[in-house]
Amino acid sequence: MAILQLKPGRQKSLLRRHPWVFSGAVSRLIDGGISIVPGETVRIVDSQGAFLAWGAYSPHSQIQARIWSWNSDQDIDERFFRVRLEEALTYRNSFISSESSNACRLVHGESDGLPGLIADRYADLVVMQFLSNGSEYWRKTLIDLIVDLGNFEAIYERSDSDVRALEALPVRNGILKGRIPVDGIRIYENGVDFWVDIVKGHKTGFYLDQRDNRAFVRNLARSRSVLDCFAYSGGFTLAALKGEARDITTLDSSSDALQMAKENLRLNGFEPGIIEWIEADAFQTLRKFRDRDRKFDLIILDPPKFAPTAAQAQRAARGYKDINLLAFKLLNPGGILVTFSCSGGITEDLFQKIVAGAALDAGVEARIIKRLHQAPDHPVALNFPEGAYLKGLAIQVS
Repeated sequence: MAILQLKPGRQKSLLRRHPWVFSGAVSRLIDGGISIVPGETVRIVDSQGAFLAWGAYSPHSQIQARIWSWNSDQDIDERFFRVRLEEALTYRNSFISSESSNACRLVHGESDGLPGLIADRYADLVVMQFLSNGSEYWRKTLIDLIVDLGNFEAIYERSDSDVRALEALPVRNGILKGRIPVDGIRIYENGVDFWVDIVKGHKTGFYLDQRDNRAFVRNLARSRSVLDCFAYSGGFTLAALKGEARDITTLDSSSDALQMAKENLRLNGFEPGIIEWIEADAFQTLRKFRDRDRKFDLIILDPPKFAPTAAQAQRAARGYKDINLLAFKLLNPGGILVTFSCSGGITEDLFQKIVAGAALDAGVEARIIKRLHQAPDHPVALNFPEGAYLKGLAIQVS
């Protein structure tokens, strides 16, 4: 087996059990003259040769190894992955009841001890993503185990994330087992039904991580005038509608997304005509609303990723500040802004500072009434703070 040896003093993060080894920490790969396949398991040692961990080797990525186990006696084999998947599925079954929802994240990468693997359940179908060389190397084993453990009717692959390019992996989408229902994939969540497009939709088809935050918005919406920005398929719009909002304006730049949102309204017995639909750029539209002095009682900002990594944080900060500044200017006195960042390069502290700066420039006094995060089926391992990618604030202006 090949050995990945670290430079002197570069083992500290692994001793804290952080699951990534960056290329700058690597001294050399000792392969014994045998060509190593990307994703293959390597023994990771410190500069003195002492064992640190077993990891999946990724020669083309800045993250040169992702850790499977810190146990020197651990075999990285089919049984290892079976146990990890069993633990992940058992955890989800322990708190997500079939009465509340039939959709959830089953596997959340590093936080489930399975770096680079995502698996989302939508009713009787699972969407899988293989986002690292390690998960790609064990792809067939992981697929077979999901089929065996979950007894799902269909498995679909959505390995089309930009992350795969960083691992020098090609895009791969398609059916792995069974077939996609002809009449579409329908899920339910806390009394609300949704159609999910797993082939062309965002992420794996739906924003499962916002489940609890949709419930929160539903409780806030009663008798309020609501603006839902970056609405996608209408998750927050339907939450506000179910919460008996006075009126709702739904904004997204995609006609396909708005069409799905309208279909989701019909699915729940509402007619699309009760919503004001706007297909346009959010930044431009909010500026037009500001110039017309249009006001709302509740605004939801759930934009796409502005900064995937810390390197883009400065540029992304300007975008987040701009859009939150505009939103603050559109709120009625006592109004509430529910604002999110899903950018990995923006920390929770930095996001709060950005939003605070936006409030200051908007000339409003405001207070945080709730901090918002991803739903618990997207857990955050204590040794992997990067897993806390979704940051949100509910802010009330005076």
